[in-house]
Amino acid sequence: MLAFAVWDGLLFLLIGFPSVKWLTLYMLPPVVVTVLGAQPSKRCDRRAVLATWVIGAHYLVHGHRPVICGGRVVAHRSEWIPRPARWERHAPALSRALGPKLAGRLVGGADTEAVPPAGPAVELAHTVRLYGPDHMVKIAAGRGRRKGRST
Repeated sequence: MLAFAVWDGLLFLLIGFPSVKWLTLYMLPPVVVTVLGAQPSKRCDRRAVLATWVIGAHYLVHGHRPVICGGRVVAHRSEWIPRPARWERHAPALSRALGPKLAGRLVGGADTEAVPPAGPAVELAHTVRLYGPDHMVKIAAGRGRRKGRST
């Protein structure tokens, strides 16, 4: 519904009241966005494709905002991903569509200030542990007997 209102409002300002020959232009783009955007996403089964598009566009424009403790926290300057790193996947298509000069200004280049890292790189040692059902029963039984601890 919002797609129809925004698109039709924009075209009403540009073209005027829809006639029969402009009806397809008024109706087709919002219908395509609604039909394609309402389908379930293949990457995340709990989201629609439109939500994936919006999240991707938000990432490209604003950068990295971590979600901590169920709420949105303003990221420290060192946590932001620089614009060239966010747009490098889309840079070839942008330069073909807009030209290399304009695409370079939009994407940013070597002259953009790179954010220094907050500290030394952290290396993770992944260890896989497989607990059997008998061990899980011991853990579950042990949790009920602890005293003096409220959760």
